[in-house]
Amino acid sequence: MLVADAIRARHPSLEVELVAMTTRGDRVLDRPLAQVGGKGLFVKELESALEEHRADIAVHSLKDVPMQVPDHFAIATFGAREDPSDAFVSNSHATLAALAPGSVVGTSSLRRECQLRHHFPGLELRALRGNVDTRLAKLDARDYDAIILAVAGLKRLGLDARIRSILPESQSIPAIAQGILAVERLRDREDLAALFAAFEDPDTAWAARAERSLGLVVEGSCEVPVGALARVRGASLTLEAFIGMPDGSHMVRERASAPKAEAEALGRALGERLLASGGREILKALARQLA
Repeated sequence: MLVADAIRARHPSLEVELVAMTTRGDRVLDRPLAQVGGKGLFVKELESALEEHRADIAVHSLKDVPMQVPDHFAIATFGAREDPSDAFVSNSHATLAALAPGSVVGTSSLRRECQLRHHFPGLELRALRGNVDTRLAKLDARDYDAIILAVAGLKRLGLDARIRSILPESQSIPAIAQGILAVERLRDREDLAALFAAFEDPDTAWAARAERSLGLVVEGSCEVPVGALARVRGASLTLEAFIGMPDGSHMVRERASAPKAEAEALGRALGERLLASGGREILKALARQLA
């Protein structure tokens, strides 16, 4: 709806039709995402709709889009980035630090699990899948003492009031491209490229390039606990990222800056630094676990 409303506001004479779809990633809720196909489960059906000309564009949360998309598709960021942070949501406590040892915390992400286990080893973490309303309902049913959700998703749904506190980056580096909306189209649809160019926020686009370039190097996916956050200030871009084991026992964290025009090169370079600092051993250990 956000994208459709923005298009209608800028182009009132343009007819905009919403094609509602449910992806396999939305339907399979009894297993962690990493076990049922990863990020691609949220985009494959939408890409099929583009190929079959049932839709002109697909709207994604960019964090759910695989680091590589087929060559005949093109991705562009849409609008300014929403707050990329993770949110602490609870009906009984104000912060993670206020939870007693043994408290049950729900999360759907290996990235969050890794960082939570590293910083709060006394908590009990349990898998949590489903849309935002489903997850909140499970919290309200007291299945969990607290849950961790993306601030951006809560704000876009008008659920800001459910946020008790925001996790600082020192405790939780966000997912790659968290808080960024993106539109996907067939690459040869130059008419759509021209239409959506006006909706791109330049600093958001630079940040997305840096983070996703890093993700390509460190194999950023649902199977690998990895996070990255790029911040643009003037002509400079600072990128911070980590990679770790799901149990939080081993984490590598790096940070670097460069001119924002070098965003992709910075992402690749910082990814290589993560691997050289111990990330490569983490990836090997994760591969052995998945074998």
